[in-house]
Amino acid sequence: MRHISDKEHTINKRLHKLYPPEVADRAVDSIIDLIFKYKSRIKSTPYHLSEKDVILITYGDQVNKDYEPSLQTLKGFMDKHLKGIINSVHILPFYPYSSDDGFSVVNYGAVDPKMGSWREIEQISGEYRLMVDGVINHISQFSDWFKAYLSGDSYFQDFFIEVDPSIDLSKVVRPRALPLLSEFVDDAGRTRHVWTTFSKDQVDLNYKSHRVLRNVLDALFYYVEKGATLIRLDAIAFIWKEIGTECVHLEQTHELIQLMREVLHEVAPEVIIITETNVPHHENVSYFGSGDDEAQMVYNFALPPLLVHSILTGNTKTLTAWGKTLTLPSDKVCFFNFTASHDGIGLRPIKGILTEEEVQSLGNTVKSHGGLVSYKTDPDGTQSPYELNCSYIDALTHPDERDDVRYKRMILAQGTVLAMPGVPGIYFHSLVGSRNYKDGVKHTGVNRTINREKYNIDWLEKELSIHGSLPKKMLASYKRLISIRINEPAFNPFGKFEFLELGDHLFAVDQHCVNNRERIIAIHNFSDEEVDCELPKNVSLPLRDLVVSSTVVDLLSTSITLKPYQMMWLKGTL
Repeated sequence: MRHISDKEHTINKRLHKLYPPEVADRAVDSIIDLIFKYKSRIKSTPYHLSEKDVILITYGDQVNKDYEPSLQTLKGFMDKHLKGIINSVHILPFYPYSSDDGFSVVNYGAVDPKMGSWREIEQISGEYRLMVDGVINHISQFSDWFKAYLSGDSYFQDFFIEVDPSIDLSKVVRPRALPLLSEFVDDAGRTRHVWTTFSKDQVDLNYKSHRVLRNVLDALFYYVEKGATLIRLDAIAFIWKEIGTECVHLEQTHELIQLMREVLHEVAPEVIIITETNVPHHENVSYFGSGDDEAQMVYNFALPPLLVHSILTGNTKTLTAWGKTLTLPSDKVCFFNFTASHDGIGLRPIKGILTEEEVQSLGNTVKSHGGLVSYKTDPDGTQSPYELNCSYIDALTHPDERDDVRYKRMILAQGTVLAMPGVPGIYFHSLVGSRNYKDGVKHTGVNRTINREKYNIDWLEKELSIHGSLPKKMLASYKRLISIRINEPAFNPFGKFEFLELGDHLFAVDQHCVNNRERIIAIHNFSDEEVDCELPKNVSLPLRDLVVSSTVVDLLSTSITLKPYQMMWLKGTL
């Protein structure tokens, strides 16, 4: 096995692709030192994803209790309600921050004291698989790194990207309707125009500096030391900048992700890299790389808006056609499936999948449900919608509709995600059926706040104890579906799958177990009408519906009927 110092080692070769020879050699030395530092501090334990992996997505201060660190309160909630059902948790940025609910990090190596400390993080990672955010495209303007840059500290002078504002940057893809360059006055009184992709308080890091790479890798290793086994690379598509290009999905970006994965795997090969690239679907899946060198999981960003569109229209034709295009480059990677997250429902991922008229209709419907629409600036200076801001349950139903319809549509959407090929992610608010947090938007002026309400734990527990309440029904139904999923090998994220065409109202996926002949055909009725369908002739009988735990398909027939918004997970053999 070659040592990293060998010019033919892939880490060495990647560094020489990214940097000039002398700089690359220094980078090699610093990375060797990092690996040596953490090999003695991190105990590597092999792990392979399976059907048992389900990830809760939550803020560290999602639930609060007086005189108790919120991370401790969160663990108490998980232990009480989710133990043995959900085995993993993605705690959204729990570091000290200055804006964007955590995504403007002040200090990569600390825990926000309002949430707790590394002690609470390690207690959680000791009992649940922990996913953390690598918010490494940018850092807060109030971070020590940026303060040192403005103070003239020579070590930090190449940590950020200063650009003459007269330079033409019109080709750069803009995810926000905000200036690309922000003005800062340094300690010497000089005005600096610095690259800020997302906001003035989120200053982009310059990965053309090998010292930036070294310090970021140090932070990622530290998270692994504290128990992280999954690392979400936030906004990673924008990480490398080359003036004169779109500055998104650049070759160097993919090279950098592959490098980070390989360096981390030198110490902890079980670490899973998840890329967060909220972009058109065909661009998103490029982050799988060749299937064994880049992200092991990629967010399935097209799924949330397609599910909303399909349920609102009662038509699954587009959803099924899109599903049939889903392919993976190897059996070592899979999709990370979800409906809601701390962000809104992205619209860029469905570019080319839904028509402009369908996207416009989707936005209008969500607004009529009490939601909001956020916009970005296009290269021609015009603005276009990029995100729907709405709780997922409210996106699916008008405020005047009955709660039983609201519940049926929501659990249908969540059940569909649980039956999709890949690993499911469940946002806390989906788990309990949270509604639009309009007062929060009024308070912050930020559209995304509508789906980021934080709860007093005593209030939430009371809601969950009320017989027939929407939160209680959602949590109970969700837990039951998850309990089914995690005990069925056919739901292994690396198994074979096929999307079936069973009519314009049904969405169906046939999944095969990796190591035996078991299969599950999951069928979901997206309409408010009873639907008859005929299963493929090659399906062997009998089939047992796992959702109702009884044999529902006649041994002599493959004809079935689904009630409005009903789902069937039909288990059988190949």
